[in-house]
Amino acid sequence: MAKIKKTEIESKEPTSRKVSSGPLREKARSMEKLVKAVGTVLQKHSYPGLTAVNIANEAGLNRKLIYTYFGTLDNLVETYVIKKDFWKSGAKKMIESIVENPDHLGKAEVNLLLQGQFEALLKDKAQQKIMHWGLEGKNKMLRSAADQREEMGIELLAILDKDFENSTVDIRAVLALQIAGIYYLALHAKSCGSKFCGIDINKPEGKERISKAIQNNIEIVYNLAKVNK
Repeated sequence: MAKIKKTEIESKEPTSRKVSSGPLREKARSMEKLVKAVGTVLQKHSYPGLTAVNIANEAGLNRKLIYTYFGTLDNLVETYVIKKDFWKSGAKKMIESIVENPDHLGKAEVNLLLQGQFEALLKDKAQQKIMHWGLEGKNKMLRSAADQREEMGIELLAILDKDFENSTVDIRAVLALQIAGIYYLALHAKSCGSKFCGIDINKPEGKERISKAIQNNIEIVYNLAKVNK
């Protein structure tokens, strides 16, 4: 995978920039506190508890700052949801790198992305709450976040379309089933705490069986399509 080197550029900033740096840092800290508070309130009180009062109190800030910095309460919650989303946050750099170097996308990278999603969802209680929330009914804010997630994958899927275009494998449908399966297995295990097909993924050995199955499924699909990447 190609790595992008980040170069630090040092320069002297005008005095006006230095004067404003304090307030800017304070704004950034306050915004971060409010975003973090959304997650805490979500875990403590679930979705009905996501009110401006609860979030501001948790952050230790005036609730007016929610509207000053984010415009609306929904915008603040959406900011948190996107930050927690694996495809928009955790996998963002990898996806961007793949898009810049499409030849580097193969079964190893697909497996890595799916394993990362599985691992993240099993560990992140707030993300589990968000997923449950999305299943309970229509919500404009969650729909917006879902649409952004889809947009993130458009270029990635376009690369895969080209790799599988001469095969009988519908790679999008295959990934839809695989990703949906990961979502459900993780939510089922953490919500019900019970087995699925006799496998308990709350235990290391059960989790390892699912991880291996994810990898095997990708291997099978690439072999079936005769895609050597």
